[in-house]
Amino acid sequence: MVSRTAARLADDVPVIAAAHFAAEADRFHPEENPRGYVNLGTAENRLGWDLLEPLLTGTRRRRPEHAHYGLPHGTPELREAVARLLGGPWRTAVDPEDLVVTAGATAALDIAATTACDPGDVILVPAPYYSAFDTDLTGRSGARLVPVPTDPGAGFALDPDAVERALAGLRRDGATVRAVAITSPTNPQGTTHPPAVLRDLLRLAAAHDLDVISDEVYAHSVFGPEPFTGVLDPDVLGGVPEFDPDRLHVVWGFAKDFGLSGLKVGVLRTSGAPRAAARALAYFATVSTDTQALLADLLADRDGVARLLAENRRRLLRSYTHTTARLTEHGIGYLPATAGFSIWLDLRDRLAEPTFTAERRLWRHVLDQGRVNVLPGGAFASPEPGWFRLCHAVDAALVATGVARVAEATAGRKP
Repeated sequence: MVSRTAARLADDVPVIAAAHFAAEADRFHPEENPRGYVNLGTAENRLGWDLLEPLLTGTRRRRPEHAHYGLPHGTPELREAVARLLGGPWRTAVDPEDLVVTAGATAALDIAATTACDPGDVILVPAPYYSAFDTDLTGRSGARLVPVPTDPGAGFALDPDAVERALAGLRRDGATVRAVAITSPTNPQGTTHPPAVLRDLLRLAAAHDLDVISDEVYAHSVFGPEPFTGVLDPDVLGGVPEFDPDRLHVVWGFAKDFGLSGLKVGVLRTSGAPRAAARALAYFATVSTDTQALLADLLADRDGVARLLAENRRRLLRSYTHTTARLTEHGIGYLPATAGFSIWLDLRDRLAEPTFTAERRLWRHVLDQGRVNVLPGGAFASPEPGWFRLCHAVDAALVATGVARVAEATAGRKP
């Protein structure tokens, strides 16, 4: 016998996770397993291990405190090092006391939502959005997500006016809307938000008594001409003096920018009363003191980290350029990206009909017959069917094989 909450969570496995585990259990190899899955559905950065290895595997003396209990919200050494690091893309001084170290960005999102929301409260999320939000922001908080569709014709850009219209409708119906959550840079689209749009979002939040949760796990992974701007940027937060900074919760982690997803270390930046609550909740999501020491030592090599992040951006651009060239060769459309690991594929012309049922059938055909994992837009609450997320930060030959398989599996399915 299990609780209703536990049963609900057990049944609520994100499609991202299910597809990832299936693909990784039977991985493609050109000689040893040519019929294995090509996994282009998982947002992992596998381009930089040669750069990371010397920074992680050097001789490191372990001290007694690395084997003892540490502060639940993170060791001072790691929080200070992360504060220095994030001051770069956030373009502001970060107070280490405002950082809460958690067991992955998933835990940071969970804590942010649980801190801000009571069960039944609504979190507005511009769609398409990172599909694990459905679990990360609601699983423990009891909040519910309401997607706010963005305009495909405008590149699915964040639209504060659309958020405000959705907010007004929900409140007319008696709902308690507590927060708005975004990804910045966006996932799955791989784009950045202009400062003016982020300012408008904060003005909206201030006017309607909302918290803002900003997932910025790709802050160092912008490779396009437009620079990253986060919500803490002085040009954003400083331009909206009426917004209470204590209502702002920003998430980052080592999984994406550093390619260290397996270490499961995330960070939540929050302040004021929410910080005290977040620290208390971090008790259930602590990171081992030894792992924190490892990462603090890694960040202590500031020149090495700077070279790593710069080279990471160069490799992401090269990977993106290679992947889009393969897509163009095969006549597959896509939304141009400037950040992250995702490309938002346009397979609308390959649907049997313009419905999400047809999209899911196409996804299953590509997965089961094409043996390649790309994820359907419905998993990201896409406003219209036919969009798929492809993750390209893996070996170029693997990407080429995967794109060719997608093209082959969908070529005969055009209406």
